[in-house]
Amino acid sequence: MTTPLNIQVILGSTRQGRFGDKPAHYILGELQRRADVRAELVDLRDWPLPFFDHPVSPMRAKITEPAVVAKWAAKVGEADGYVIVTPEYNHGYPAVLKNALDWVYAEWTKKPVGFVGYGSTGGARAIEQLRQVVLELDMVSIREAVHIPIDVYLAVMKETAPAAPELFKPLREGMFGDRVAQFLDKLIKVAHGTKAWRAEST
Repeated sequence: MTTPLNIQVILGSTRQGRFGDKPAHYILGELQRRADVRAELVDLRDWPLPFFDHPVSPMRAKITEPAVVAKWAAKVGEADGYVIVTPEYNHGYPAVLKNALDWVYAEWTKKPVGFVGYGSTGGARAIEQLRQVVLELDMVSIREAVHIPIDVYLAVMKETAPAAPELFKPLREGMFGDRVAQFLDKLIKVAHGTKAWRAEST
């Protein structure tokens, strides 16, 4: 029997009154419906990482201090792939998300990542910038992404997470088909491939 993939849904905003916990819980629920996946929500509110100030890049040496950084690296290392849920602030993504990415290197590498974006343009500009960052971390960014449109945003924004899944139904309809299924299918397929790739590299 094949071991289920460990996919982490990383909630990339810690802002008060944030919207991101709604799509994060929705994507988590969709992943948990799949027999070949073990999904987990990783909320950056639970990881009070200091601003990156280490004299040595994690690309060159594993960082073990402070203790929260070592624990963060261990958590990241458990996953076979990631979904990063990000808002768009001023044409970019949150500083807290960049900081969380910067503290780790080896644990990210050779693993797929997909993005769920919201805000102006459905988070498209934030996601495009994040694709450049994860490339340098030697991650595999899938082409597909989920961009939360304004009608879904307005329908969900006042809900308490987890919001009713039917509020996200427009993401699964229309001329482009079921964008959520396409997104998760690609992420999982690539995760299987990169897991085998990592095994060959050890």
